Amino acid sequence: MSDSTAAPDPGTAPLTPLVRAPRLRPGAKVAVVAPSGPLPAERLEAGLDILRGWGLDPVVAPHVLDTHREFDYLAGTDEARARDLQDAWCDPTIEAVLCARGGYGVQRMVDLLDWDTIRAAAPKAFVGYSDITALHEAFAVRAGVSTLHGPMVAALTFLKDPATQESLRATLLEPGTVQVIGSGTARALVPGRARGVTLGGCVSLLAADLGTPHARRSATGGLLLIEDIEEEPYRLDRILTQLLRSGWLDGVAGVALGSWAGCGPYDAVRTLMLDRLGGLGVPVVEELGFGHGPTNLTVPLGVPAVLDATADRGTLTLEAPALT
Repeated sequence: MSDSTAAPDPGTAPLTPLVRAPRLRPGAKVAVVAPSGPLPAERLEAGLDILRGWGLDPVVAPHVLDTHREFDYLAGTDEARARDLQDAWCDPTIEAVLCARGGYGVQRMVDLLDWDTIRAAAPKAFVGYSDITALHEAFAVRAGVSTLHGPMVAALTFLKDPATQESLRATLLEPGTVQVIGSGTARALVPGRARGVTLGGCVSLLAADLGTPHARRSATGGLLLIEDIEEEPYRLDRILTQLLRSGWLDGVAGVALGSWAGCGPYDAVRTLMLDRLGGLGVPVVEELGFGHGPTNLTVPLGVPAVLDATADRGTLTLEAPALT
């Protein structure tokens, strides 16, 4: 006989808000880590200069500029990348951890992290996107901490786009000023209005994460944010169909779509999204302005929000600031 008093499985229970980290103050020390791929030193330095211009004190983790001796798509060994991240997270003098770039590599190192130790440490802002999606999910599932889906320190979009820079700066230092998130192109793909807890990231990484110890088994009660880059429509079809067939999208409250750079003609992508997501019967907003596009707005994951997909608008309104 089953125990009717057992606690609900956090992997399948409806999403609830996660623990938010404190906002940053001028002079805050922030760590820059590279959990995935290698990066050019000059782009890193340019990103650090932007952070210094905000009054922050960036500290580069020891292995950020490493390149793996055998696999040149990795920023050093799995062990070194994991150690940099864990040391930064558990250092009480560090108030935020920012990723330097994406690429590939998180799934090789995420199991090397000591999640009991990470969970015991004080929460802090964690920023990244693309391959970092796997860490967003791990921090949510294993540590119960809200994270920020946003630009990385050495990414060209962060270095060149003022709107991307300002979105992250305001989220870190003045989070109460950026509780309505949207872009000039955001609009309803499927009309409606929904409330839920934000989650998501790069959709191919969400699909690749299924079945791992760090992935939720359901997006029930969530406002799902998804985007990707250089995935042709048929591959996006396969990814979305996998999420549908697995039941992962059952009970999702709403969906916000970001950039689909290099994924083929947008009309084809739009038609696919409507075909695969329209049957969910929930609001869908397109072109919200986050992800691999020319502007990458910062969006908190793990916070309560309202998705407004009406005829003349598409916005995500946070019910609480991204950081406390």
